[in-house]
Amino acid sequence: MLMLLATLESVAGIRVTELRDWDFKLATDSVWKKVRTPHDWAISGPFDKDIDKQIVAIEQNGEKVATEKTGRSGALPWIGEGTYKTNVSIPEIDDGKTNINVELLFDGVMSEPVVFVNGKKVGEWKLGYNAFKLDITQFLIAGENEIKVQCRNRAESSRWYPGAGIYRPVKLIVRKDEYIPTWATFVYTKTLNNIHNYNEIQIGDAVLLYETQVVGNAKKVLVEVLNADGICVKKKTFSLDNDGKAKGEIVMKNARLWSPETPYLYTVRSSVKTGKGMAVLENMKIGIKTVKITKEHGFQLNGQTRKIKGVCLHHDLGPLGAAVNRAALIRQVKTLKDMGCDAIRTSHNMPSTMQMEVYDSLGMMVMAESFDMWNYPKCKNGYNLFFNEWADRDIENLVLNHRNHASNIMWSIGNEIPEQTDKNAVSTIKRLQNICHRLDPSRMVTSGMDKSTRAIESGFAQALDVPGYNYRLEKYEEAHNRLPQGFLLGSETASTVSSRGVYKFPVVKADNKMYDDGQCNGYDMECCWWSNLPDDDWYWQEKDWVIGEFVWTGYDYLGEPTPYDEYWPSRSSYFGIIDLAGLPKDRFYLYRSHWNKEKETIHLLPHWNFPERIGQTVPVYCYTNYPKAELFVNGISQGIRTKSKNSIFHDYDKYRLRWNDVKYQPGELKVVVYDMDGKKAGEKCIKTAGDPYKLKLEADKTILCADGDDIAFITISMMDKDGNFCATAQDNLSFSVEGAGVFQACCNGDATSTEIFTEPKMKLFNGQLVVLIKSIENKSGTDNKPAENFKCSLLATKESSEARAEMSLLNLCRGATDEDRRSTIILKVKSDNPNVMPQEMKLFAE
Repeated sequence: MLMLLATLESVAGIRVTELRDWDFKLATDSVWKKVRTPHDWAISGPFDKDIDKQIVAIEQNGEKVATEKTGRSGALPWIGEGTYKTNVSIPEIDDGKTNINVELLFDGVMSEPVVFVNGKKVGEWKLGYNAFKLDITQFLIAGENEIKVQCRNRAESSRWYPGAGIYRPVKLIVRKDEYIPTWATFVYTKTLNNIHNYNEIQIGDAVLLYETQVVGNAKKVLVEVLNADGICVKKKTFSLDNDGKAKGEIVMKNARLWSPETPYLYTVRSSVKTGKGMAVLENMKIGIKTVKITKEHGFQLNGQTRKIKGVCLHHDLGPLGAAVNRAALIRQVKTLKDMGCDAIRTSHNMPSTMQMEVYDSLGMMVMAESFDMWNYPKCKNGYNLFFNEWADRDIENLVLNHRNHASNIMWSIGNEIPEQTDKNAVSTIKRLQNICHRLDPSRMVTSGMDKSTRAIESGFAQALDVPGYNYRLEKYEEAHNRLPQGFLLGSETASTVSSRGVYKFPVVKADNKMYDDGQCNGYDMECCWWSNLPDDDWYWQEKDWVIGEFVWTGYDYLGEPTPYDEYWPSRSSYFGIIDLAGLPKDRFYLYRSHWNKEKETIHLLPHWNFPERIGQTVPVYCYTNYPKAELFVNGISQGIRTKSKNSIFHDYDKYRLRWNDVKYQPGELKVVVYDMDGKKAGEKCIKTAGDPYKLKLEADKTILCADGDDIAFITISMMDKDGNFCATAQDNLSFSVEGAGVFQACCNGDATSTEIFTEPKMKLFNGQLVVLIKSIENKSGTDNKPAENFKCSLLATKESSEARAEMSLLNLCRGATDEDRRSTIILKVKSDNPNVMPQEMKLFAE
């Protein structure tokens, strides 16, 4: 295949091209097939219990006896060897005169990639989550050049679904004359003074520290800082030393500061003087902010103390698998921010560059994590095989790749590392932590610990900048009393389990509770033996010395189906606040009622469709940010409940309003909420649904960018003839797409489903599922440049607000407003229930 080079960026003598089109085959295949990266070769399945079947005892779950585990890594065919190849022609070398440098930049290949150019090995990497770069200049020839990437996924190498193949972007970077090497520039905020608010925007006087390196004959570098409107607001010239390096300060008065609430981004432009004038070598987005954590003030962003309200996320995107996608990431962030979340821990892996760009632009703080294990294995063929040889290089690439991102607030050098109990591991902490500090003095370093007392005894906890506690709430007080830092972080909290729309009786607090159907109770009262409920974490989060939390997890993910590790079929997690399809569970509204101080939350559970329980007890919960409420069943009051004001551990009435003795009768369930003054503030009503009658289709957006990557997520819900949600519907649906889009995937959020994501049919799970429609790339002209504009719009928001960022995304993606540029996409949905009429939705691509 001859790669058609679509230039993403061109400054001075630098051309950056994303390599998208490849030929691919597994080692077991006889023929090549054409694929487009990012690509996950395993996501189309099929699911199979024998894939990566293991006879193991999961130490992290406290198991002592080995048993058969079937869905631990997602039960998808990710194990094996795959090869990608493509041909590229690089015009710059064809004349045989131009002195150039050519580099391949991989954002992540799963896993153990080995790269060849024209049949010769040019390099390799081991960790599938990390970015790496290879200088391929000496291996190139005039004319066509073959690039080949071989990757291997070993059995028992992951504790969750890792994905497979070139699942993140690959860039070909061609440089000539003067240039700045990849990751050579670093800009961070050294100090902030005179911080104040102006029209709800944080302003401050900033001192930025700038450093870079220029290869070539330049003697000076001109640095310009551009605001979000592209206007230069500061410029300074630095002299380059004999090695081409420059370092110095840039002082900015009244700079707009970056925060989750106001994610304002500047552009730092680096230029050099040539015989033809000034040549721009690099444009880089930055956010001006400071992060500081102290015993006296806790976690401070831009000098203001705040609690981290974070979630942990694995890297898979549900039905898309590991293949990174900007639209899916944006949808994730928007949903999490609506919940009140302001931070993400990339668990337990290096984030993609695309992730960090989205987090920068839309305002989401990040703990960028590295390893799930060091030398001691958590699974047979894990990273422990490579740690001694590769760990330092992996940490270096992690930091160099992501240190300029505004969203980044902290580095993590490990998760529940077994060596935390070994005093000899302190030297490893110091080595890895020192690499982070050397390459980035602006951020602190943490590690999530699950053996807290022994970690203190070994000195592991004391050696960290930020002691991270995974669960172990009963050890928080001990940590506060014994650790010199004077603060701690809930680096992993809760691990409450639930299934969307599933309710079990009686409702009791339980751990490791299992049922015959492989589901967990949606009342949010079940967790694992080593974890706890959200309310328990919030008791400790009220302490001044606890700086925040990262909940396990924001979204469900493929693999690790605790507590059903031995149950088949079960192939994805139950921990998510949001399910695998991106649909909120009830727990979403519990967190929203506590975290989101700006919006009203009134949420009732369960649904009201229990014909088998007439006259029996069906507890009713209300998650709301109001202090009290009255519940009615068919107009009859069930009493007023008021949130507890006690500061008591395990008090589950402080954040929930609960009516535990309601007798079920079909009809209407209504709650009326009251504010602090006892005045009615709102109400919520749900009704018993009749027979399924019609489908309701709701899209997260109706206009897609015609770049071949943009995705619309359409939520399909079953309704009765009166518009009531049929919360127990399990109908089979089928889908077809016409026009300028294609069916990409579907997902219903059921952890026990073995239906294939990439086939256009699926059963509703408790009344809902989500269909993904991808745009077709419009190659008819270059005026609109949708892919390039879409990227740029994410990197430069004109106003410091999420709403303005999203509007910028849409407007810049669309480019011209001529209606003739708009193409139509039609999604058609059909149910196997003859009483439900087919439905369709019209979308547009520009």
